[in-house]
Amino acid sequence: MAIHGFGPTEFQLVLLRRMADFNPDLVEAAVRRLGASRPAMREANKRWQAMLRSPRSPRGADRCAAVLGPPEATVPRRIGDLACTARQWPLLLWPDLRFESLVGPADAGRPLLNEWLVRAPGAPAPRPATLADLTPWSCVVADLGAAFPPARPREGSAPTRFRLDFTAPDADGRARSCTADFTWGLLQEVRPAGP
Repeated sequence: MAIHGFGPTEFQLVLLRRMADFNPDLVEAAVRRLGASRPAMREANKRWQAMLRSPRSPRGADRCAAVLGPPEATVPRRIGDLACTARQWPLLLWPDLRFESLVGPADAGRPLLNEWLVRAPGAPAPRPATLADLTPWSCVVADLGAAFPPARPREGSAPTRFRLDFTAPDADGRARSCTADFTWGLLQEVRPAGP
């Protein structure tokens, strides 16, 4: 079931709306790249929120398929004992990434477990070596976790946000404890870890 008047551009505006709290300049440039405006971003977010609450709207990964079309890839994935499915869609703004919906097993009702941006299969992953390499939008959760293990996941400040606590060298080679904030899986900021 397609959602009339709500497609990939509007979906990307929804993603950007949540990133604007961290990086308004990057978001402004991305909105222009989509040929849209701030009012269009607000309207897309308003419609998205209405869809989330509507009993007639598709649920979970089916909602993404209604907005983005059939997934580019459907990949089986195991998480512990769970046999899950990852559905992935390309997006214009981030060609090296995919928007991924992780869906649980059929015998559990195929619940939506997670939705976020991930590195596209075959796309070169960044290799950050110091804190200076961790600029906004430069990596996704898995990229940072692989670069600075053992990164420890934490719940973010909102449903679309995620945090990683990790230790990495600064420009002088001194190890620093930090927290990285992600929105929809994309790095937004890195700051010194709190007490």
